[in-house]
Amino acid sequence: MSTFALIHGGGGNAWDWHLVEPELARRGHASVAIDLPIEAPEATLEDHAAAMVAALDGHDEVIVVGHSLGGMVAPLVADVLGPRARGLVFVAGMVPRFGETFGEWWEGVDHAAAVAERDAREGAPPEGDVETFLQDADPVLAAEALSRARDPHEHALSLPWPLRQMPRIPTWSLLCRQDRMFPAPLMRRVAHDRLGVTCDEMDGGHMPMLSRPVDLAERLAGYAEATA
Repeated sequence: MSTFALIHGGGGNAWDWHLVEPELARRGHASVAIDLPIEAPEATLEDHAAAMVAALDGHDEVIVVGHSLGGMVAPLVADVLGPRARGLVFVAGMVPRFGETFGEWWEGVDHAAAVAERDAREGAPPEGDVETFLQDADPVLAAEALSRARDPHEHALSLPWPLRQMPRIPTWSLLCRQDRMFPAPLMRRVAHDRLGVTCDEMDGGHMPMLSRPVDLAERLAGYAEATA
């Protein structure tokens, strides 16, 4: 049995994972999801990671999962856990580099060009939070997700990412083919350039934990089996 450390995205919370956690339990795995202190004015990304590490007290065989902005926190958690961390998964996740801030990440991966290429190829998608993040989720779930959204404080996002290298553990990047926030070609390139891996792919938009929880849990369980 593995324990999944489920790290939410930039404006998210532990609730985002509430459909995935029972699916992981059905597959014999434990999970831990918390509300990171993203609204705290003085909190750093290391503080966000420390909160998750504290919640993992007593858990070994940990697979650390970072969604979206949580990809900047997940490697920090794995680094602190040391040998207790058995795998690292980016789910539609930002993959940072040493010294790069959240704001610099977008230019560093040429996000604007990737979006422009997507729009030229497919047409620009409708605007709005639901259409950008939750277009394939049940409308009731989408509305509740947005009602629970939080604003991350800019302090943590203004600081350079502190690790000089990624933890040396099995690492995967899972992209969502219909993700309107992070187009698939962009994520394939980022995974190759920054992690040296080929992306795994699944259908779905930016929030697969709400729109496709069974599929996502199955993918995560497969990663746990690969680390056994």
